Amino acid sequence: MHSFAYKNGTLYCENVNLQELADKEGTPLYVYSKQTILNHFHRLREALAPLNAEVAYAVKASSNIAILNLMARNGAGFDIVSGGELFRVLKAGGDPSKCTYAGVGKTEAEIRYALEQGIYCFNVESETELRAIDAIAASMGVKAPVAVRVNPNVEAGTHKYITTGKAENKFGVDFELIEPLYEMAARELPNLQLKGLQMHIGSQLTQAKPFLEAVRKVAPLAAALKEKHGIEFFSIGGGIGIVYQDTLDSGVKEWWNEDCAQLTLSTYAQAVVPSSLWACISSWNRDASSWEMRARSSLAACMKRLERPKPLKSWMRA
Repeated sequence: MHSFAYKNGTLYCENVNLQELADKEGTPLYVYSKQTILNHFHRLREALAPLNAEVAYAVKASSNIAILNLMARNGAGFDIVSGGELFRVLKAGGDPSKCTYAGVGKTEAEIRYALEQGIYCFNVESETELRAIDAIAASMGVKAPVAVRVNPNVEAGTHKYITTGKAENKFGVDFELIEPLYEMAARELPNLQLKGLQMHIGSQLTQAKPFLEAVRKVAPLAAALKEKHGIEFFSIGGGIGIVYQDTLDSGVKEWWNEDCAQLTLSTYAQAVVPSSLWACISSWNRDASSWEMRARSSLAACMKRLERPKPLKSWMRA
């Protein structure tokens, strides 16, 4: 659900007339609904409360300082993928001890910075990365908290470019290699704290089945690692899909059926994307003609803001 709706032919965000806002502030203009963001966050946290779960906001969804501050003030954790994102979280008043550092290309400087700030944990992609973090931690005289990302080899049923949980994907460590890797780390890497286990099978998941399949497969592994190595958490990732084509219609509670209501484990995109709007001016329109079957419109806005929809063929509403 969200707080965008038409009233008498004019689009509103909560009780704000967006046409008047665009006229006042100019375009392109980003508009976010505080009400929608907090509603999604609190519903998710309440649904997971019996599990003693930490709900982490993925900064990649939007690194706007105001949004980060909003999430920090409401007790969210943060999923970060760079030193720059950690810097922005801290600037926004976020707690570094509630930050989990994912990302596949961490630099030595970023790892040092994260350890200096006292982050909660690193999500680690390989043995090579484990050894690198161990060496950096040793040079600083600290222990680095880590969780290895397991690849459960589960088909997510999403776009091929954003599927990350199959064996042929480039993310994480093969399921069968996780236990030997933890044994090695416990034996050979004394500057690491084996703190958890992490997975993420993809983005834009529109069915619960692959998500549940992955959790059911990995949960026994997490239990075994807790028994042997005392890990403290099992991160199940996010990636629950967003309603694109019926975006405005999905704002009312009645739109959601029972199946949709079960998809409540998204940690970032589901909470933020329906809460935001990008306002820009159509600089000219061209109607369909005899030589061109499709009507087109040019936008006075930057193309780089549309990088993700292009390769993923996302649906957009004008």
